[in-house]
Parts: sequence; C-alpha cells; structure tokens
Amino acid sequence: MIGEAVEQALKDATYAVDWVRDGQAALLAVGTQAYDAVLLDLGLPKRDGVTVLQSIRAQGNPVPLLIVTARDAVEDRIQGLDSGADDYVLKPFEMSELLARIRAVMRRKAGVSGPVLSNGVLSLDPVSREVSIDGVATRLSAREFSLLQALLLRPGAILSRSELEDRIYGWNEEVESNAVEFLIYSLRKKLGSAAIKNVRGMGWMVSKEK
Repeated sequence: MIGEAVEQALKDATYAVDWVRDGQAALLAVGTQAYDAVLLDLGLPKRDGVTVLQSIRAQGNPVPLLIVTARDAVEDRIQGLDSGADDYVLKPFEMSELLARIRAVMRRKAGVSGPVLSNGVLSLDPVSREVSIDGVATRLSAREFSLLQALLLRPGAILSRSELEDRIYGWNEEVESNAVEFLIYSLRKKLGSAAIKNVRGMGWMVSKEK
C-alpha cells in the first residue's frame, strides 16, 4: 500500500517511475537503467536493502539514493548513511517532505545549491513547476516540466531521444510516437526557439551560460 501511494505521488509530481519489489530486481534495474534518484526500502526479499545499496556503490554508481524504511534505530541509520545513502527517511512520513528530500538530493548531484534550476537564461522552479525567462513565468505541463528539468539538471550536455523518453515515461507507460519532438516544439513556443537546441543526429540540450 505504501509503495502504491508513493508511486502515485511521484507520478503526480511529474516523475517517471519504475517500481520493483525485491533486491535482486532492484540491482538489475539500477544496473541497466540510468535513474535520477532511487528510493530504497531495507526490508526487501531476495536481497536486503543494505546489500543492494553496498552493491550499487561498489559498482561506482553515484545515483542519488534515499533509504525509506521503518527501521529507526540509530545503528540502522548510521549503517545506511555510511554505506552510501544520501538520505534516510523514516516511515511514516509526509509525502511532501519525501518529495522535498528527493529534489534536494537531485540538486546536490547536479551541483546546484539553490532550489531553482537555471542555466543563466531559463530558471525552473521544481515546486511551482514554473519556468521563467526574462522575468516572465510560465506554467508547464507535467511532461514539459519533466523534459526541461532533465535538460536543466545537465546544462551543456546533449540528451538523446531515448534518454529524454526515460525521464518522461515509466516502464509500464506506452511511449507515444514523436513525443519528445512534440514536447520540445511546445516548449519552444512558450520559451522561444533558442531555448532548446537540437544537435543533429545526437539529441537536444540547453546552453550552459556563465
């Protein structure tokens, strides 16, 4: 029930979500897919959460990882953080706090200290889901937000169609034909044609301004 509630809350917050229910499947998923963040329970079948966490870090994977568990002993918290977790969230929790913690660890990975993502021209507020350019704020649809957030987390980096599709669709969602092109067209209409650049044959990017 908690997993279902978290999955729905993440989808409502515009995240593409993959949910696996045992430690072995978790290692397979993280080993074959690039994620912006991982929520990890400790009481998993087949492989416990600490073993999963240690394996992920042993492979050199720096993905932001939050332990979400009912284990509240100080020793458990110390072990989780010392094994490489970025945060430790105790059940029961407020969904709004969990979402805030996810945003925080994703910002840290991107090297961003403030709450707003910016490349010097575009500024994206993950809380309001508004993007500002030249002081004018514009609301985005859920998938427009997800795509632009993926680009602004890595300004100057080229993201391919498949990488962007991974940010806007979960495993069980049907990928719509030309969805990425449509979303970029829509964003350019709102923000200007220069907001997102196409690198022919490679993908799309936002400039990294000084």
